[in-house]
Amino acid sequence: MTQNAHSGPVEKVEALVVGGGQAGVAMSEHLTRCGISHLVVERGRIAERWRSERWDSLVANGPAWHDRFPGMEFPNAHPDAFVGKEAVAEYFEIYAKKIAAPIRCGVTVTKASRLEGRAGFAVETSAGAFEAEYVIAATGAFQRPIVPDTVPQDSGMTQMHSSAYRNPAQLPQGAVLVVGAGSSGAQISAELLESGRKVYLSVGPHGRPPRSYRGRDFVWWLGVLNKWDTEYTPGSAHVTIAVSGAHGGQTVDFRKLATKGMVLLGKTSGFDHGTMRFAPDLATNIAKGDSDYLSVLGEADAFVTRTGLTLPPEPEAHIIGPDPDCLTNPILSLDLAQAGITTIIWATGFERDYTWLNVNAFDSAGRPKHQRGVSTEPGIYFLGLPYQSRRGSSFIWGVWHDAKHVADHIAKQRAYLAYQGTGHPPV
Repeated sequence: MTQNAHSGPVEKVEALVVGGGQAGVAMSEHLTRCGISHLVVERGRIAERWRSERWDSLVANGPAWHDRFPGMEFPNAHPDAFVGKEAVAEYFEIYAKKIAAPIRCGVTVTKASRLEGRAGFAVETSAGAFEAEYVIAATGAFQRPIVPDTVPQDSGMTQMHSSAYRNPAQLPQGAVLVVGAGSSGAQISAELLESGRKVYLSVGPHGRPPRSYRGRDFVWWLGVLNKWDTEYTPGSAHVTIAVSGAHGGQTVDFRKLATKGMVLLGKTSGFDHGTMRFAPDLATNIAKGDSDYLSVLGEADAFVTRTGLTLPPEPEAHIIGPDPDCLTNPILSLDLAQAGITTIIWATGFERDYTWLNVNAFDSAGRPKHQRGVSTEPGIYFLGLPYQSRRGSSFIWGVWHDAKHVADHIAKQRAYLAYQGTGHPPV
């Protein structure tokens, strides 16, 4: 511990991991294995976002046998169960204790910048100042909720991001418009419909995989078809995925939701004088989701044929139901008051927030410049990014493997820096 003339004592650590969620816990395990001393700081509790920033009924999007770290199974959970959010948070808490992770909770990092004239970084936090040779940003890319300013806040409409939604009873009486049909939007809108609410769902471009097929879960098919290791292609557009583990795991089927009374709408395009406008793209978006779904079934069937697996055929899974009226006669504008809509839930995703990281590690759009989490700024690392190394990077098991790569890189770098040289080579 050294003294800082401006802010008091400075705590020195070799590696400082910012974020105590799945990425931070995984990072701690691999740093320990590499013999790298470190500290993990977390602004809330371990896995805080699972605890307090998601709706009450949320379950993991993958079964317990798959969505976990290699070193520990979910306690008291059936391998094929979709574990609830509290159990997921408890899993990381138990795992952190199992590996004796040095995690300090209730610490918010406000600034990290390179030290002048020497290696390392000065890090300012709510718990005092630190100096670290390496800083790992393990906060992921989902920090700041994206809420479009489409509808003015003084419109009289209750508006919230999906991260603020908890349950149907939380909302005022009336119909609900959910904007966004990825995993969050699809699950929240289905829950509201089941509670007896009138629900309108704005559906943009999306992928719609089968939850399971021929007796195997979607995550298993991605594994045997080698799709988890698919790398990101620069310039390709990000498409949200409509998949759910709710009710034991069911394929998201927008047509079935419509037959139960949900009104499907195209992508939200604007708002004016109480009327929401929607793009005429609903049929196209649904068709592309269907195509994505059917392509997975086709690849799965081909794999079964090629490998001789004895998995029962499931021809009914290939049947796409009839188009509901809201699909054949799309609504392009909707008077919210006339429709009885009192709440808008924006299931519109998140954006990154690295405002605390004052280093040259970002492009002009604020995106981290890195290769598999290794930043262009020496000593800075990222973990938990979508497609950090592969399609599986955002998943619990995927971040564990990415953390291993980052820890190995730090170990290699410190070995180079420790080399003192031997003078002139022998003659």
